[in-house]
Amino acid sequence: MELKTNAALIIIDQQKGILHPRLGRRNNPQAEERMLALLGHWRRSGRPIVHVQHLSRSEDSVFWPQQSGVEFQERFEPLPGEQLIQKQVPDAFCSTALETCLRGAGIEQLIIVGVATHNSVESTARTAGNLGFDTWVVEDACFTFDKADFFGNARSAEEVHGMSLGNLQGEYATVVSTAQILN
Repeated sequence: MELKTNAALIIIDQQKGILHPRLGRRNNPQAEERMLALLGHWRRSGRPIVHVQHLSRSEDSVFWPQQSGVEFQERFEPLPGEQLIQKQVPDAFCSTALETCLRGAGIEQLIIVGVATHNSVESTARTAGNLGFDTWVVEDACFTFDKADFFGNARSAEEVHGMSLGNLQGEYATVVSTAQILN
């Protein structure tokens, strides 16, 4: 595993709304600290950073553009020169310029962090892998929430997170830890 000098850090949906209590219990309480450690490392090394912002089409979403919650958390606010991609569905490649921007910059390796593991992170990582990018998902810099499965069985955020990472590992992406990247 080698981190390329132009590997892009893709930070998904680090907006104020993701902290809303109505989303329920989550896993990885240190995920944001790890995202910030990676973001700092990327900024210091001059590698490309892409901030993904969700602008929901659904009025009951925490990311509905007509309400507070859609804006970035201050600690994840993009700096000048960092790429901003706005999406309306979980997949950051769908109906956005993300692939064009990455290919135009000659970027082949993507390091994905953010939320929610089972939703925007997984769908973006699947597409990235399908498009041929060398895709890494940082398991401890992502989180998700408790969720019922299709049959109505309650699943913990840890189970949902683990299953999502299991779906990705080896087929669409390589699952890594923050420490593996920073060391």
